[in-house]
Amino acid sequence: MDFFKEIKDVYIDTNGIKLHTIVIGSGEPLILLHGFPEFWYCWKSVIPGLKEKFKLIIPDMRGYNLSDKPNDVKKYKMEYLIGDIKGLIEELNLKRVYLAGHDWGGVVAWAFAEKSYPELLKKLIILNAPHPKIFQKSLRTDKKQQEASSYIFEFLKPQAEKKLYEDDYRRLKKVVFEDMYSKTNFTEFDKDKYIEAWSQPGAILGGVNYYRANTSFDELTGIIEVPTLVIWGMKDVALLPQQLEGLSDYVKNLKIVRSENSSHWITHDDPDLIISSIKEFILK
Repeated sequence: MDFFKEIKDVYIDTNGIKLHTIVIGSGEPLILLHGFPEFWYCWKSVIPGLKEKFKLIIPDMRGYNLSDKPNDVKKYKMEYLIGDIKGLIEELNLKRVYLAGHDWGGVVAWAFAEKSYPELLKKLIILNAPHPKIFQKSLRTDKKQQEASSYIFEFLKPQAEKKLYEDDYRRLKKVVFEDMYSKTNFTEFDKDKYIEAWSQPGAILGGVNYYRANTSFDELTGIIEVPTLVIWGMKDVALLPQQLEGLSDYVKNLKIVRSENSSHWITHDDPDLIISSIKEFILK
């Protein structure tokens, strides 16, 4: 990747831990949050198109890759996850930011925007990450979403993370490398980077702990006051398109952009749409 020579690798003290963080670009600050089982590198195809307009702050979230990985499952509760982002903003003296998140990074972004720190947030961008209240309801009432989310219930079982190590990360390789729609956008170098991240001590367990620590979102109202852009890969087989239904009941200022041929891994499948949509949403 040509941008590698431009990135700054830093470790940010925040909320009692250190977050390995990539900083690149210039302009207003835009924080990008990855999901499971990825790390900062999931934004690799988006970075080149955004770094000229924004100062990108891209952490490995707690439990992932080179960031700290607390042993206690309770340290992965939402209050800690959103506290990490608040600390990141404060330590870097960013004041107010734009925030984008994919998958679990998006769930954290939803909670951050609603619960604690809307005064730190200018606009919110969500990529294939379900609104917590809508998702919680669908897990109770929607049989198709229940089936699509069956892996979550597996993760809640003791020692379930060990299955993800088996046969040289066979399950993770299939889910990430084979299930994306645009496989040509993922090179052997990219695959090696992912395997390197998964191989960090405690990294797989850290990712699974997000599921174990956050089995309920009852404490959230779900109401989002800041302008919000949702970009959704419509071929997502884990988070079905009906997760978009009812969003306007919770989000007062909402724009939805659909990527018809993208899987859950939309940052790899349709980076150009993400880049153009973010620029239009923020800059115009």
